[in-house]
Amino acid sequence: MTIGRGKNKRKEDAMTSMGGALGEIATEASLERTSFLASAGKQLVDFLEGNRQRIKDAGGLVLIDDDPDYLSVAPDGSFRSRTRYQDEVTGEWRSETEVIESAAELVELYNPAEIFAAFAEAARFQAGLPAEPTAADDLMDAAGIAPDETVGVGVGGTDVTEEGYAKAADEWVRSHRTEGEPANADEAASRLYDLALTFQERSQHTEARLIEQFESLVQDAAPLVGDLMILDDEDERLWLKRNGRFEAEVVPEADAEGGAAEGDWKRLDSPDELVEFYDPTDVFGDLAEAIAESFPHVISDEPESESDDEA
Repeated sequence: MTIGRGKNKRKEDAMTSMGGALGEIATEASLERTSFLASAGKQLVDFLEGNRQRIKDAGGLVLIDDDPDYLSVAPDGSFRSRTRYQDEVTGEWRSETEVIESAAELVELYNPAEIFAAFAEAARFQAGLPAEPTAADDLMDAAGIAPDETVGVGVGGTDVTEEGYAKAADEWVRSHRTEGEPANADEAASRLYDLALTFQERSQHTEARLIEQFESLVQDAAPLVGDLMILDDEDERLWLKRNGRFEAEVVPEADAEGGAAEGDWKRLDSPDELVEFYDPTDVFGDLAEAIAESFPHVISDEPESESDDEA
């Protein structure tokens, strides 16, 4: 009897320790999601403020027009989002248009990197620019950074390449402010296109940095939890490993240029690779959900109170 109670006690202690570790991971995921949305919202606000007149001169832009998804920015800087759905009762297809006034609301609905990419593509199309973008390399050259410079972490954990892109964008803004107002819609769209590419790059580096920060914060808790499956679908798998690192496997679309073939699995081992396919907001949210599903007691107010009272 005594031995049995000792085993049960050790088991309860282990569960309590694991529950605490999982609770810490869930809390950190929630905090990182909030931090990311705030940072992304500010970045988008800065972009819109810096290009308010250019957007107005261009007469607004259609950013996404892929049925049923539609997103556009009006000349006044507000956004229009339209969704199409089938009425469950009548079977008829209906469309709803929503006006999105704030950047904070927009980044809750769309991946910030995709928003900047959509700005770049819409501006390129409206300006009749060639398909191959060259603005990013030009900006890096202007900042004194070689295009083939790899992403690295400097003294004190500073991402030197992220700083380089920030410097490049600031230089771009200063140089173009001295040019005066654009002469026509085509010139306005060209300027908007260049800056959208730059902010897309910056957004991706910011997202990767958030993943890195989260991984560094869970180094102590993750080993106690072990490998945790976050997503397991036919075309994607995502884990938080016991070493505190995210790992993923995805089946990307076939590469038209002869790269990855359709159906091939691609392994994602680094934050930079991860953010090419995932929005950190979704990663942190899905992680919190996976923890709550596997260990429901982590979201209870007092998970151990009833058992303690019975004892």
